[in-house]
Parts: sequence; structure tokens; C-alpha cells
Amino acid sequence: MSETNVQRRIVRPAELDLDSPGRRDYWVALEHDSIWGDHLLPLTVWVGQEAVADRGLVAFGANHGNEYEGPVALKKLMQEIKIENVVGRIIFIPVLNPPAFRAGTRESSLDDGVNLNRAFVDGAGTTPALSGITHRIAAFVRQYIWPRVHVVIDLHSGGDVARFSLCASFHPVDDPVLSKTIEETARWFGTPSLMVYQNATPGLLPSEAERLGKITVGTELGWGRAVNLEGVRYARHGVLAAAIHHEQLLGTIEPIGHHQAGTQQKLETVDRACYCVAPFDGHFEPLIDCGAAVKQGDVVGLLHDFDHIDMPAWEVRAQVDGVILAQAWAAPVPRGQHIVVVGRVTP
Repeated sequence: MSETNVQRRIVRPAELDLDSPGRRDYWVALEHDSIWGDHLLPLTVWVGQEAVADRGLVAFGANHGNEYEGPVALKKLMQEIKIENVVGRIIFIPVLNPPAFRAGTRESSLDDGVNLNRAFVDGAGTTPALSGITHRIAAFVRQYIWPRVHVVIDLHSGGDVARFSLCASFHPVDDPVLSKTIEETARWFGTPSLMVYQNATPGLLPSEAERLGKITVGTELGWGRAVNLEGVRYARHGVLAAAIHHEQLLGTIEPIGHHQAGTQQKLETVDRACYCVAPFDGHFEPLIDCGAAVKQGDVVGLLHDFDHIDMPAWEVRAQVDGVILAQAWAAPVPRGQHIVVVGRVTP
């Protein structure tokens, strides 16, 4: 059987073989909450002859269901990676959140309405109050994936929420060796920006992976429920580079994009001053593009109130010196949304 003409087996999680040498392609069946059936997660695993029990790389796409660069890039790589070049363990789950992906929404809107990237909380999938499909996906990752990998790639985009300066992302971590390794892994994506962001949001997949000591990199590679050409290129390259540099895949690889050019900017958004919050429901008009440098006090956008048509627009001002890392993608924004994010430039 060729690797471009695979036959996927439908299995329960306990039937997965993530350890024997070879390539295997699965649909992982998790019980559906309403119909008589299952949600099916696509999972492909390559295991080389030198695989170690608790080491490997996992790459996730579609943690959110309306972010597509990750699924596209991983689907392409599934046709490219040959088992004879795999020395360790590589696991791809191109669509981690099938309920949200089928709905084309950030959350599992047709099922339990939960955001998977907020679902990695205590009791997820194991207590009655947290037993819906989204929390059970988190429980599956915890039980079957975390014990077998030490590198975690979580491929995101802005969806309907935000437009980004394309970036690889990570949190500050206390271990200096792990911190350096994470940043080096992130740089190989080649993106214009590296985002070092706040770690206060509960239930994030990458936060849990970092707490477990794993080399963890996220991304924001597009927006608007579209497929960004450069975003797919960066995703593919970053995953391949991580697999090669962390000794799961044979090969050599050269830097691309802003990594190659030495023009990447490391942008920190770890404090509240980096976030401009909408004080009322309105329509956002950007005045400065993502990636542009700004000074504290600069007007970077306008928030219009069309229920009070004669009222002047509210000026959205940068609260810190830095670079526009992200801003609202959809014009309508609810009160409280972060409509502009300014990252502080760090060495």
C-alpha cells in the first residue's frame, strides 16, 4: 500500500498503536453526544526504529474549527513524510476538533458549545459536569498523546476573531533551557513575528503542554476563515524543522522567510496594557496595518457607534510603544473584545 493511498481504520482510543514501528492511519472514534454514532478524529502516526517511549512530536490542526492553515499543511505533509526517514515518533492530528470543524466555528457550536482551547481543565472528560465531546477530546489528548511526545505544535489562525501579523507563539516559561529551545523551535517557522503572550487564560492546550515540560509552539497563521498562502508555507516548514531538529525525522532544512532574512520581531503581550479593549458594542475601523510600528498614544483605529450615528468615532489608542500584532478582523465587535493588540519589541 502506498503512503498516498492509505486505508484508515476506525478504532477506539485504546486500540491505537502509537509504539510499533511503521506508519498507521486511523479515525479515532469518540462517542457522539446526541446521535447513535461517533466523532472521528483523523490521526496518522509514524514510528521509526529508534523511537523512545516518551519522546516524539505531535502536531495538531483545527483546535478551533474555523482555522484552516494547520489542517491544510498537515494534510500535505502526510503525503510527503516517508516512514524510512522517520527515526522517532511523529503524530499528526490535522483536525483535533471535528465537531467544531464540521460546524465551521471556533467552538463546538452544534454539540456542547465548548472551546477546546479552554477545555484543558481539571476533570475534563472524567466528571459528569465536563463530559461533553470537547472535554473528552482534551481527556483523549491527556491520556494517549502526552505520554508519548516531548514536542507539541498547535497550529492556529485568527478565524473570525482577529487578523495577525503572522507569528509563531509561546508563553514565558521559568526553565531557561526549555525557554531557549522553545524560542529556537518557533523561529524556524519563518514568520514575521514571534508572539510571547500572557498565560492567564485557563484551559489552554499549550499551557498544559508547557507545564508538563514539553517543547511547545503555537501559531497564528491566517484569519477570516480563509487559507493563507504564506501561513500554510510557514506551518509546513515549522513542523518539518521541529521534527528534524528534535531528532524524529532524518534530513536537513534551511531557514525561510523572516528567519532566513534575520528580520523576525519578538513581541511580548504579557501585560494588560498591550490590549485595547472595546468599551461598547461597535464597528471597528483599522487605521494602521498589522506589523506596523506605533508609539504610545498613537491612534491606531476607530470604533464607530451606528446607533448614535452623529457621535464621533471613539479613538483606539496604543497604550504602549511597539508593533501592531493583531486587530479585530470582523468589523462588528462586542464590548470587551480586544480589538487591537500591540506587542512590545524585545531583543
